[in-house]
Amino acid sequence: MPTYSEMTKLFNFKSKNAVFRVVEKLMEAGLVAKDHLGRLMPSQVFGEIPKLGLVTAGFPATVEEELADTVNLDDLLVKNKALTYMLEVDGDSMIDAHIEKGDMVLVEKTNVAKDGEIVIAEVDGEFTMKYFRRSTVLTAGKKTEKVWLEPANKNYQPIYPETSLNVIAKLKAVIRKY
Repeated sequence: MPTYSEMTKLFNFKSKNAVFRVVEKLMEAGLVAKDHLGRLMPSQVFGEIPKLGLVTAGFPATVEEELADTVNLDDLLVKNKALTYMLEVDGDSMIDAHIEKGDMVLVEKTNVAKDGEIVIAEVDGEFTMKYFRRSTVLTAGKKTEKVWLEPANKNYQPIYPETSLNVIAKLKAVIRKY
């Protein structure tokens, strides 16, 4: 979204106050919103699409095509817009999780993850997408927590951090165009 200064020039307004009034009206109408930093953003990332009913993935069955409902993809996929973003996948380390090169992944910023969740992580200064793994190990009578990243491809090895492993975001959805 353009800034207030950019909109002042774009719409040939004489002041940012005029832009402010327009933005307020757009916000009242639910067309734009502000993120946690006060930047403008569209109210809906994906919008609504019609839901026509069910289709079986088992034995073939008849399907009645009628408008059953609409699905708002923002409500379905995005819980916190200000913390949600998309990344394009490069590489094949997650193919057994059905995440392939060229897929778009919808992720939500967070610094916590449960064992087995797919995350975007910074490990020893580099970023990757993998399963987050955590276990408690008993060594010499003392419990220590061990964390690592696990690929979803048998051709890759788990990644054990040498100095640091920080969760950056958690996977919310995978989008693939056919």
